[in-house]
Amino acid sequence: MLPLLFQILKNRTFVYFAFRKELAFKIRTFAAEMISINNLTFLIGSRALYDEANWHIKPGDRAGLIGANGTGKSTLLKIIVGEYAPTSGTVSMSKDLKIGYLNQDLLSYESHHSILHVAMEAFERQNQLHDEIEELLKKIETDYSEEVLYKLSDKQQEFEALDGYNIEYRANEILAGLGFSTADQHRPLNTFSGGWRMRVMLAKILLQTPDILLLDEPTNHMDLPSIKWLENYLQSFEGAIVIVSHDRYFLDKIVNRTVESRKGKLTVYAGNYSFYVEEKALRGEIQKGEFKNQQAKIKQEERLIERFKAKASKAKMAQSRMKALDKMERIDDVDDDNPTVNFSFKFTKPSGRHVVRIEHATKHYPNVHILEDAEAVIEKGDKIALIGANGKGKSTLLRMIAGTEKFEGFCETGHNVTTTFFAQHQLESLHLDNAILEELQAFAPKHTDTELRSILGCFLFTGDDVFKKIKVLSGGEKSRVALAKSLTTDSNFLILDEPTNHLDIQSVNILIQALQQFEGTFIAVSHDRYFLDNVANKIWFIEGEKIKQYPGTYAEYEEWNSKREIPVAKPIPVKMPEKVKEAPKVATPNAANQLKKLNDELKKIETSITEQEAAVKNIEAELADENVYSKADKLAEANKRYLTAKQELDNSQAKWEALAGEIMELEG
Repeated sequence: MLPLLFQILKNRTFVYFAFRKELAFKIRTFAAEMISINNLTFLIGSRALYDEANWHIKPGDRAGLIGANGTGKSTLLKIIVGEYAPTSGTVSMSKDLKIGYLNQDLLSYESHHSILHVAMEAFERQNQLHDEIEELLKKIETDYSEEVLYKLSDKQQEFEALDGYNIEYRANEILAGLGFSTADQHRPLNTFSGGWRMRVMLAKILLQTPDILLLDEPTNHMDLPSIKWLENYLQSFEGAIVIVSHDRYFLDKIVNRTVESRKGKLTVYAGNYSFYVEEKALRGEIQKGEFKNQQAKIKQEERLIERFKAKASKAKMAQSRMKALDKMERIDDVDDDNPTVNFSFKFTKPSGRHVVRIEHATKHYPNVHILEDAEAVIEKGDKIALIGANGKGKSTLLRMIAGTEKFEGFCETGHNVTTTFFAQHQLESLHLDNAILEELQAFAPKHTDTELRSILGCFLFTGDDVFKKIKVLSGGEKSRVALAKSLTTDSNFLILDEPTNHLDIQSVNILIQALQQFEGTFIAVSHDRYFLDNVANKIWFIEGEKIKQYPGTYAEYEEWNSKREIPVAKPIPVKMPEKVKEAPKVATPNAANQLKKLNDELKKIETSITEQEAAVKNIEAELADENVYSKADKLAEANKRYLTAKQELDNSQAKWEALAGEIMELEG
């Protein structure tokens, strides 16, 4: 039977090449237009989010979809994928078009499986074939019929054609690029924070090799190293891309089209974001001239009508001119999308020379050391950008400075220092039933309504906008309210954790202007390189469990950093449920002994996991060997060993998680 099986496999090798040939042909003959949006109208209540908008996406297009918050960018992506139906108009697309759609809702995805397993869910057909092959291999142990052998051959040929033996390697590669170590890849998804989960979802989408990627704020929860990796990856991506992003530098690197969503229309600019800025300014100048000329003509016509309408002999002419004036297509004046704003910061008292002094700071998490005997000084007038990969402890350090995170050592604020802390969860503290103005009135009662409305005006809340309920605002609008609140205080020291998250480009520009006019001191964490470039005069980063400093701008730091060797990153800390502690636990002798015992056991399991991972890798290499997969008996035996090894590894991972939880409880 084995020679028969070998002959079947040999005779059917053409299947693989035929498949590849068909795939290549499909790529070459792909339709000239992938997605066509025609006369799209989408109403929210009585408001038209889109009003007869048009856009045609072609193969090779790398489009940045931009616009102010609330103009319908995310909504448009949902319309394209069919989650929302247009009020009128059509969205048509090529047959069998494969869309990869990344949206912010994926943050809520829960799974107890490892992130490697979740990412490999992308290979739906390969996973199905793998299971079917396993069943056939079991069957062949008792049934050596030709029918079973042919089925097995077919399945294995398809599995190979779909590169089934390399899917784990591909998943490993992409997860590593997104910042996950080998050990991290075997941790359950539900032990990671939202930002890391988003990366796993992105990896899963990228592994599906879609024809077009729709990415809704892909960099929102990414650190700078991961953003750079994603830039490199997307630059080599062969399909079309549509990106909703407020990251100017990211858009400049990736897109060759910029599509502006504004006033219900979609306007295409044939270049990246920098090209868009220049081209829009040029179009704006032309439009300003046309508007000015038209207004002068309208005034002239109105004067003539006013002069002639009272004369009976000229009344008919006046009526004719009035009709022509009414029918005239009016040119709009150019709106200033990047207004210059003036902030008036009021300090009760200026701070002393030393704003913050950190000494002997030590902070540990289970299996991850953030700081060890670290020290740093923030001086008056410092504009610090705190940067680094996720898991390095940036937000932890900000909380330590703010006094909301316990640690060993001390952090001392200087003379007359008053602090405002803008945290990532700041939006959650907004009172949803309050109007915008009410929210600021409650937070800053010393300010007059005029002063508060002036601040809100700087953040684009004008006129009756200030009376909108917070619960009806978009995420970006809520972020603007939260930032406005932070800037109403008389603090001379600001701590800002991801202040640009959810902000559109216009709002980021306003925040930049505010911080440039701020005469106090601040430290900010952000992944927006344009923002950092324009506000920081000093760079902080955590490396080797120390707080390190570069005395210069972010651009200067980048140049310096590119020329040095960077230490290997440590594992991402496991996210454990936070528990409210009534009082610190005093370690009894028994508890101390138990803790030592558990830690010893944890080390043994970690060693075992390393060995088991190596064993799994070795078997995977065997499975990819033609001498194994072409012979049913060897393949069946290798598959059995592989399944056993994987199960042992999964069991060890589960034991490790349970022990880690016990250790955390004992440590109190």
